[in-house]
Amino acid sequence: MTIPAAQSEAATLLARLTGVRPIETHISAVYVGAERVFKMKKAVNLGFLDFSALAARQHFLQRELALNAPYAPEIYRAVLPIGRRDGALELGVEPAEEWVLEMAPVPASDFLDAVAARGGLDERLLDALADTVFTMHRSLPPLADVDPIAGLLGAVEGNRSAGIAAGLPSERVEPLAARLADRLRGLVPILAARQNFIRRCHGDLHLANLLVWKGQPMPFDALEFDETLARIDTGYDFAFLLMDLDRRAGRSSANRVLNRYIARGGDVGLLAPLPAWLSLRALIRAQCAASAGEDGLPLLAAAEAFLAPAPAPVLAIGGLQGTGKSRLARALAPGLGPAPGALVLRSDEIRKRLQGVAPEARLPDAAYTPAASAAVQAEMLAMLKTAVAAGHAVILDAMFLDPALRAEAAVAAAPARFQGLWLEAPLDVLRARVSARRGDASDATIAVLEHTAAADPGPITWARLDASVDAEPAARRFL
Repeated sequence: MTIPAAQSEAATLLARLTGVRPIETHISAVYVGAERVFKMKKAVNLGFLDFSALAARQHFLQRELALNAPYAPEIYRAVLPIGRRDGALELGVEPAEEWVLEMAPVPASDFLDAVAARGGLDERLLDALADTVFTMHRSLPPLADVDPIAGLLGAVEGNRSAGIAAGLPSERVEPLAARLADRLRGLVPILAARQNFIRRCHGDLHLANLLVWKGQPMPFDALEFDETLARIDTGYDFAFLLMDLDRRAGRSSANRVLNRYIARGGDVGLLAPLPAWLSLRALIRAQCAASAGEDGLPLLAAAEAFLAPAPAPVLAIGGLQGTGKSRLARALAPGLGPAPGALVLRSDEIRKRLQGVAPEARLPDAAYTPAASAAVQAEMLAMLKTAVAAGHAVILDAMFLDPALRAEAAVAAAPARFQGLWLEAPLDVLRARVSARRGDASDATIAVLEHTAAADPGPITWARLDASVDAEPAARRFL
């Protein structure tokens, strides 16, 4: 990669100001100095984008600033001119001969692809990542004039042809693209019903475009040069992150982020298109890798695997507070059903969402009336039915003390295979666990535990597991 000759003088200036050589892509040169970063768009016309004119470079740098500053205000600083003073190019002088975007420097180790590579995506950071994306998506206004299918089919065709041109095997790309297009066409009614989820999204939400800033995940480098690629369903935007997590950090990480995101917003409807979205995102990255001279075959294999059918069972986990239902659900979820694993419907998280608060927020006693609990159960069963209809695996995480609720869950799970696990342990063990809880979605106290322990759950027909020890091995043997 090289900087166009007409920009060489500006490139020399930026190198002198920062003391570094640029990091280059096909479309940009980025100078990462100790105090400031300069991004210069290359004067190139690649067909899908045209930065050859100075006015276009200025426009898209300003667009980049406008898109990213709301989410990364301390990273994105200003678009600055480069003009002549006494015959020499100088930063901040007009009329401009070039334009650059100034940003704050960020250590390479703080980008989430680097964090993932060193195994640093722990549970706290994964939950914060899901919360960040959810908050971003929630802030975006819906768009009413976007065809939900045309852009997706265009992306399939564009990456099919570009992938083959870049050297991906046509005998694999062609059938994959055909299956993917057929799957998307079959989703037209579902996608059309999701019109309210079409927003002007980030558009390029993979791990390299997220970083840790002051301990929290922060998106940056939103796609600025093609509105069609960014005016999309929030679920498709989110799918890029899930695909990249699945590939770089493992299915458990992708599963946790999926479940946290849905727990925050309740968008269980994204599950039906999710396999196609994941496959398309992997195909896009395979094509990009091949075009950059890298090995795109692992990503191509992932794109194929995301479309492969997988059994999608429904598992219910019941028992008193402190029996480890949620811990067991999270441990089992990544290995159940299609990527990135089972949807966990936790009654405590549903209650918090219906009350409009984050999962860890404490609720007053008024949020635990019989009517409120009935609403939580109804929502859990409705989400279960939607997920089953989408062909996705589900784990229900609730006490299930009421035999009628256990029966309703089995009926709502049809036609999926339904299995129930009942966790039990001595009350002294449960008291100790409940008293030790911190930062959890459950608001249960020891008094609440003792009250529910006195209730009669009726005959238990589910598989009973000893939860005084780790129940995961026994649960896996049963399943």
